[in-house]
Amino acid sequence: MTALSIVVPCFNEEPCLERLHQRLSAAARASVGEDYEIVLVNDGSRDASWSTMRRLAADDPRLVAVNLSRNYGHQLALTAGLDLSRGDVVLIIDADLQDPPELLADMLAKMREEQADVVYGVRRSRAGETAFKRATAHGFYRLLSRATDADIPVDAGDFRLMSRRAVDALMAMPEQARFIRGMVAWIGFKQVPIVYNRDQRFAGETKYPLRKMVRFAFDAITGFSSAPLKLASHVGLALSISSVLLIAFIGYLWLSGQSIQGWTSLMLVVVVLGAVQMFVLALMGEYIGRLYNEAKRRPLYIVQEIAGGGSRPAAPLGVISKSPADDAESRVDQPRT
Repeated sequence: MTALSIVVPCFNEEPCLERLHQRLSAAARASVGEDYEIVLVNDGSRDASWSTMRRLAADDPRLVAVNLSRNYGHQLALTAGLDLSRGDVVLIIDADLQDPPELLADMLAKMREEQADVVYGVRRSRAGETAFKRATAHGFYRLLSRATDADIPVDAGDFRLMSRRAVDALMAMPEQARFIRGMVAWIGFKQVPIVYNRDQRFAGETKYPLRKMVRFAFDAITGFSSAPLKLASHVGLALSISSVLLIAFIGYLWLSGQSIQGWTSLMLVVVVLGAVQMFVLALMGEYIGRLYNEAKRRPLYIVQEIAGGGSRPAAPLGVISKSPADDAESRVDQPRT
């Protein structure tokens, strides 16, 4: 065990890695001395991120470079890093340096003072982001707070410091579609905020375009709330009541001898009802799809190679797979010849 682990998921972050390593190392030394490790997880990068990580790991025995077998996505890459971390406390941070590593000392102090298990960063400002991104993020966090069962803090990302028992509780949750910040909120324990100003990306471009952000938001809501299904039932109830009223109105017109016309209005009703039905079926399909993925019990991720880490095995070491069926420890399969 070490005093501190810093876990960093990376996807095409080659321009950031050198500076990231310098700042993380300086922040860790200023906070805990030499008793720390940095876990960089390469999430199937298509640039030279992995070769850069291996070079950094060769020069720094406190750096562990983990190469996943393919791109699994930010949340599963983060899960892999947390699984392989061994610190008494664990800092989660992205590789783009928008979240300042220098805040580590203040987060450790706050954790000790408050006797907390989680210290999470709350963004006071978001430099370098468009008005559209800020507005959608603002709306998303507040919608999520209202829709989900867990008390998920607003304006807080994955940047946080966690105790070992909080990390162990998080790793005991085996779901495939992972929303880490929601899962951390769900486990409970004492969690306190620390407010900071978010910087611009150090280099490169965002790895979360609009399409991925929408998918991420939908995973968050469906993973922690049945509100969409309740919405579908409410819409169905409203349409049923409307149908009864429409039938009563048609009956009144027929009994009073008035003619009933309106092909356009009839088609409008048919189209609206068809659209609502498809929407409800899509929501049900989303939840059923999540159940299907969970039922397959596939590994959450597969590690192809680990470099560095002092006493840890150097690459290539075969395949390590994290399976939902075996949460307590990773399974190691030797490479076939």
